[in-house]
Amino acid sequence: MLLRPRDYRNALIPAYLCVGFGKMLGASFTVRGKENVHRNHGGVVLMNHQSALDLIVLAELWPIMGRSTVVAKKEVLYLFPFGTACWLWGTLFIDRKNRDSARNVINKEAKAINEKQAKLLFFPEGTRGSGDRLLAFKKGSFHVAVESQGFIQPVVISKYHFLKSNAKIFDRGQNIIKILPEISCAGLTKDDIPELMEQVQKIMQKEYELLSEESLAINNLSEVH
Repeated sequence: MLLRPRDYRNALIPAYLCVGFGKMLGASFTVRGKENVHRNHGGVVLMNHQSALDLIVLAELWPIMGRSTVVAKKEVLYLFPFGTACWLWGTLFIDRKNRDSARNVINKEAKAINEKQAKLLFFPEGTRGSGDRLLAFKKGSFHVAVESQGFIQPVVISKYHFLKSNAKIFDRGQNIIKILPEISCAGLTKDDIPELMEQVQKIMQKEYELLSEESLAINNLSEVH
């Protein structure tokens, strides 16, 4: 990593190991919709957020998306050695208490999307949700997408039926990650963001329900056998 700092490829080996660790834990993922990924341009990738296991989802997507990067709160940088590794594979850190700092990072990310064809991975809900409905989306990622005049790529992960935090239960489970077709933000302005957010959330909510129902049936069938 030290030979090519800030390069997304530095995360490929950790991603491979993370996916393997997930399988050891019993959390396996099937990725669909790879044909919807276009590496010749950048974009904003939006994923629903359920638990810390979403790190495995990031690991699954990292080699598929191409020039991937993420945004993390500044405090993560100081969690040695994880924070140092995050910096080496290109994570951008923001100070959430400093609005000017966050705005500057968003501007830089929009520039990276256009100049480096970077794929910026976001959890638009901003916090973990494990219910049947996605939480309300925050505007930050949509501002980046509109600022870049690029594309939004929704990615939906089926509900973690095997994970029951309140009951402290962690069973084996099969999950589905589906990469949906891109949505162009060309010609949109910040005034279009509320309508864009509603459109994307509806698409992701519908897919979340379908995938969650399918994954539940798959996991119930595997328990029977």
